[in-house]
Amino acid sequence: MSSWIIYSIGFLAQILFSSRLIIQWLTSEKQKQVTTPTLFWSLSLIASFLLFIYGYLRNDFAIMFGQALTYFIYIRNLQLQNQWQRLPKLIQLFLFFMPILIVIFYYNNNVIDVELLFKNEAIPFWLLVLGIVSQIVFTLRFVYQWIYSERRKESALPLGFWILSLVGSIMILTYAIFRKDPVLFVGHILGTIIYIRNLVLIQKVRD
Repeated sequence: MSSWIIYSIGFLAQILFSSRLIIQWLTSEKQKQVTTPTLFWSLSLIASFLLFIYGYLRNDFAIMFGQALTYFIYIRNLQLQNQWQRLPKLIQLFLFFMPILIVIFYYNNNVIDVELLFKNEAIPFWLLVLGIVSQIVFTLRFVYQWIYSERRKESALPLGFWILSLVGSIMILTYAIFRKDPVLFVGHILGTIIYIRNLVLIQKVRD
């Protein structure tokens, strides 16, 4: 597949990710506190799906791993906001099972091409480890948010979410620089700024 198509998919995903943050940021600025509109989770789900495809086309396990971990948490937050149930059943089934179908499609003669994922010449082993650890840290924010929301029985973004977001984003930026990946770099530059701003808003509310 042409590289411009692959990068277009990646940038579209990052545009959606950035849009959700801008929407969340503007909504929070209006209410003078950190809040989470439904559109945040809807855009997250679509963007995650596209970035997973981008990672697959780039043979980048770190990207695929990160998106696979968060995809179903986005769905759960839509359920907590009673928005998932409003979607037509066909769309629910499509969004729920599509990642699974992609993994099945990824099988080459029923064997995952491990050589491409873990022995990619463009990604040295140390860089792959950095990418995986970065994605784990970045993903832990949603695991933490999910547990926090389940306990409160409502979708919310606590302080720990934004701290993990900032740390994970900086680590992914480092990975993007060494990986020479403009999609990850552009996406996380804006994200880092918004994460810092949300931490400032939380501190103001506490003061």
